Amino acid sequence: MAGKTSGKTAKKAAAKRSAAKPTLLSGGNPQIAKGYGDAPVQAYIAAMPGWKRDVGRRLDALIVRTVPGVRKAVKWNSPFYGIEDDVWFLNFHCFTKYVKVAFFRGTSLRPVPPGESKHRDVRYLDIREDDPLDEARLADWVKQASQLPGERM
Repeated sequence: MAGKTSGKTAKKAAAKRSAAKPTLLSGGNPQIAKGYGDAPVQAYIAAMPGWKRDVGRRLDALIVRTVPGVRKAVKWNSPFYGIEDDVWFLNFHCFTKYVKVAFFRGTSLRPVPPGESKHRDVRYLDIREDDPLDEARLADWVKQASQLPGERM
């Protein structure tokens, strides 16, 4: 009987630890289970370490404000945003020293976001801790990106 009780106690303790502190992958990227809707995206943002959490909150709020009815999901440990299910126009991801915003049709945006990619159409915006965030420019890119054909993933 004592073995069963300690087994249950160990499982409860493990569940409590995982609920309290999600696993961070390389670069401090939260490991969040794949899921659709706002809840998994908010779980990802809440698990972002330090200053990156504030960036995640600002990005999410800006995207929601700019694209009413935007669809959300967490896939491959990153929040994705789109207009229809499984068709996405951007995502973001934590790295050690920055948060990377990926515009999947970024070469079609004007002006083109600064970060180049090995993928022909993708462009990036890297946001570092002390970088000022030009929310007007970012909102314009988000609006433009939401009006382009998305990436099916």
